[in-house]
Amino acid sequence: MTFFRCVSARPLTLLITPLFFTLTVPQAFADFISDSKASIDMRNFYFNRDFRQPTATQSKQEEWAQAFTLRYASGYTSGPVGVGLDMIGQLGIKLDSSPDRAGSGLLPRGRSAPRRAPDDFGRLGPTIKLRASNSQLKVGTLIPRLPTVLANDTRLIQQTYRGAHLNSSEIDGLTLDFGRLDRVSQRDSSNAEKMTITTGGAKGIVVGKSSDRFDFAGLTYQWQPRLATGLHYGRLEGLYEQKIINLVHTLPIAQGQVLKTDLRYAWAKNGTNSNVDNRALGGMFTYTLDSHAFTVTFQKMNGKTGYPYLGNGDPFLVNLVQISEFANRNERSMQARYEYDFTALGVPGLTFMTRYVKGDSIELGGGLPEGSEWERNTDLGYVIQSGPMKNVGIKLRNATVRSRNFGSDIDENRLIFNYTLALW
Repeated sequence: MTFFRCVSARPLTLLITPLFFTLTVPQAFADFISDSKASIDMRNFYFNRDFRQPTATQSKQEEWAQAFTLRYASGYTSGPVGVGLDMIGQLGIKLDSSPDRAGSGLLPRGRSAPRRAPDDFGRLGPTIKLRASNSQLKVGTLIPRLPTVLANDTRLIQQTYRGAHLNSSEIDGLTLDFGRLDRVSQRDSSNAEKMTITTGGAKGIVVGKSSDRFDFAGLTYQWQPRLATGLHYGRLEGLYEQKIINLVHTLPIAQGQVLKTDLRYAWAKNGTNSNVDNRALGGMFTYTLDSHAFTVTFQKMNGKTGYPYLGNGDPFLVNLVQISEFANRNERSMQARYEYDFTALGVPGLTFMTRYVKGDSIELGGGLPEGSEWERNTDLGYVIQSGPMKNVGIKLRNATVRSRNFGSDIDENRLIFNYTLALW
């Protein structure tokens, strides 16, 4: 199978290529044109992270940048097998950075000293798509959102993968996913590279080399409108294979009151080039009362290592929060979270969230005492409801992390502005 290669592109190329394609497609492809959509996502991101531990090699990460993401999705040609084209062009522009404050994940770092961030970076990702009945095959640039592979979108531009993904819903209630990935483009890079495992923290994961093959398969069945279960499999060749089962149930209690249960279990074993051995159990319970939401979670790691997942992606864990994922070797963690929607008080668009997560029993090895950590997050968001700035989203995110016997002590603030402009 031949895959499209992710390529670096200058700003003008990133923004005009999909538009040029749309204008030059033959008129015979009427639905291909008439059903197409295009938009530009604009994201302005300020990131500030202070390292508070005395042994920190870098006292601060602080960068500011602007992103433009062009998303184009065509319709399909007519016939039993429809053909279409998607395109994503991502451009990041440096507004403020310096070598002593770099490394936030917003911008690339130069390879040689003083490792200065470039003025801009970007990439263009095409995707061919085929549709027959209720099945769709995509080949090229992918942004998967599956338990075994979750593309990260927590910085300036989005992490993307290169490969093929078949999604099928031919049977009522049953969704099937199959695919293979061979390259990843990280959120702070213009390049496509081989894949590996996230090894930070106290996971105890040792990796021999990277891999150019990640195979995945999964099924989700909607038993009824309020109950769904899933079974997913992922294998990063030579490094690990993982199985994940999950259950999501929503229970209406009374008018304006709902209890949602989300249960997850995963087990993973090593390949020839790693030592992965992990079993992870998690549960999330959310009680919604009108504009209030109260959540508690539990999460437990077992095995010789922490939880494995593709490098710099997002793990499918209930205690994945702003900085940590509480997925270290044998770690046990719990979370309490509160959310409020201010629409009930006459301020639509204003939301608030706060949470606290505590993890302990972390096995550090080497005769060291057990480690522990906690993280506190607060988010305040507002989407402007009217006027010339309508639909501009503003989010302020604050986090504090403290750990014992391992890791970093961190104070962090993020200020993010988002706006999506529909082109057609």
